[in-house]
Amino acid sequence: MKSKKDEVPIKGPKEIIIGNPDAPVTITEFGDYESEACARIHPVVKEIMETYEGRVNFNFRHFPLVKIHQKAHKAAEAAIAASQEGKFWEMHEIILSNRKNLGTISLKSYAKEIGTTNKDFLNNLINGKFGWNVQDDLNEGLQLGIKDVPAFFINGKEVKGNITLKTLKEAIDEALNVKKKTKAVA
Repeated sequence: MKSKKDEVPIKGPKEIIIGNPDAPVTITEFGDYESEACARIHPVVKEIMETYEGRVNFNFRHFPLVKIHQKAHKAAEAAIAASQEGKFWEMHEIILSNRKNLGTISLKSYAKEIGTTNKDFLNNLINGKFGWNVQDDLNEGLQLGIKDVPAFFINGKEVKGNITLKTLKEAIDEALNVKKKTKAVA
């Protein structure tokens, strides 16, 4: 029997940073794994990460629209479960590319495909071990006023309007310029 002391702390979505953790700009996306719009914006995020390599990082937060996407919540749990083994980005990618096939057994097979080794992966999904992490993200998104996905924030400032490569680049460039000015004044 494991004691409380033996339990490994869960790495929550806020702590899952893709890219340089010390980058001056953090891109936060609140998204839903069954959303067509989130799937369409993903290549843009990848391009931004390449274009601004070292200067930006990415944090994906879960905002499943459960009234219309019944499997999005469980998919988010699977991404968090994979992140416990350092495989968030791989799981994120495979879930987005298979967003019409997100049953629990499929999620387990995706986890195996990306190389997760946790023998309890399926049990954790079935038992909702990471469900509260998804709920925390959802609650934070609601507090921020999010109603639809994808929703983007650059260094905590919401990117309003139609989200495109151009609008994200403009927001990132603005944030980088603010950081430069702040350093010059200091």
